[in-house]
Amino acid sequence: MSFKNPDSPAATGEKLQKILAHSGLGSRREMETWIEAGRVSVDGKIVSLGKRVTSSQTIRVDGKVISTARLQPRRKIIIYHKPEGEVCTRSDPKGRPTVFDRLPQIRGGRWISVGRLDFNTSGLLLFTNDGELANLLMHPRYGIEREYAVRVAGNVNQKKITALKDGIELEDGLAKFESIRDIGGEGTNHWYHVILTEGRNREVRRMWEYVGAKVSRLTRIRFGMLTLPRQVRAGRWIYLPDYETKKLLSLVGLHGDQPDKNNDRSRNKRGLFKSAKSAKSTRPGSRPRNTGRRKK
Repeated sequence: MSFKNPDSPAATGEKLQKILAHSGLGSRREMETWIEAGRVSVDGKIVSLGKRVTSSQTIRVDGKVISTARLQPRRKIIIYHKPEGEVCTRSDPKGRPTVFDRLPQIRGGRWISVGRLDFNTSGLLLFTNDGELANLLMHPRYGIEREYAVRVAGNVNQKKITALKDGIELEDGLAKFESIRDIGGEGTNHWYHVILTEGRNREVRRMWEYVGAKVSRLTRIRFGMLTLPRQVRAGRWIYLPDYETKKLLSLVGLHGDQPDKNNDRSRNKRGLFKSAKSAKSTRPGSRPRNTGRRKK
């Protein structure tokens, strides 16, 4: 994102709600409600919806200055391999580790998680510094697929599989798997790959519980076209390469930034994790080693 030259007589700047959304404060719609509520000022004056701003102006939200550097961050996206035993909040009153503990520091913004995984669920979790992108990726209208590897204990027959695919009524509405693929297993424990197009709280677990089965292991292995890289072990992360970023943005009708030379696979391999040749694969039924280090 770039501002127009404020010295040009034709310059009008960018829409204020767009600037605030890109800063990671929330979605454009949410920023619009903040502006309408009188929480946002420009150069000391409360503004109305539709206001455009330039980089030379001072923006405040609830009286706090939003730095100019924060208004123009390069869009960054991270794939994080969440291990079991981490919460998806910035801080936890119980003192449990959070998914934000291991992420790299980011200047002029903050990391925003694209949805959540519960405490006992592992796998692919996306983070970005673009609040608008995060909200679009989570919005149910885009129907972005989430695929999970799930180990289920209990008697699961074809009648139950059909019910899960046709749709069952949970306390918060109808839920169904778009696809259920039998992966195999021994005894009462069986592995399936299931696909959802939404991300409600504990939805996969609640659906299996509805048909009398219990989830004993749950890992998200895909979000949209992005699969969990085998070389990224639990607790590690990787910057999403530019060509994959463009594909992800296309799902929600956004356009990419200029290529970031520091955001490529070579940097990821050198600085963040072992190469694919030396890393063990992560497969359903195996517990990935947690070798990530927490930042000090």
